[in-house]
Amino acid sequence: MTVQDLPSLNAFLNTIAGVLLLIGYIAIKQGKRELHKKLMFSALVVSAAFLTSYLIYHYHVPSKKFPDLGWIKTVYFLILFPHIILAAVMVPMILKTFWHAFREEWESHKKIAKITFPIWMYVSVTGVIVYFMLYHWFA
Repeated sequence: MTVQDLPSLNAFLNTIAGVLLLIGYIAIKQGKRELHKKLMFSALVVSAAFLTSYLIYHYHVPSKKFPDLGWIKTVYFLILFPHIILAAVMVPMILKTFWHAFREEWESHKKIAKITFPIWMYVSVTGVIVYFMLYHWFA
């Protein structure tokens, strides 16, 4: 694997994180706490692997520019800008959510998880969309 392969790996990791998050959400709604715990911890590990890979890639490779394709470039930026902002915001939120779970502070955990979950899902899904737009659909 070379550094050029990392965007594909990153999209794969984002996909896996999104699937784990969704199944984890379903598990807690069904009252399956232990399964939820395992899935959410797995999503955290996969997301940490993503972040590591992402930082390694961007340390070695400058940001790729989206081609001038008229209105589709506007769509790209409408997806990308909230993705970037929420990706930065979600890291401390995720850590706080996990901290409350670790300490078994369930009310605090539930309160922040209701905000953290949709942001984390949005960032995971839009990360994959940005990847396909940048490297495949409009490359």
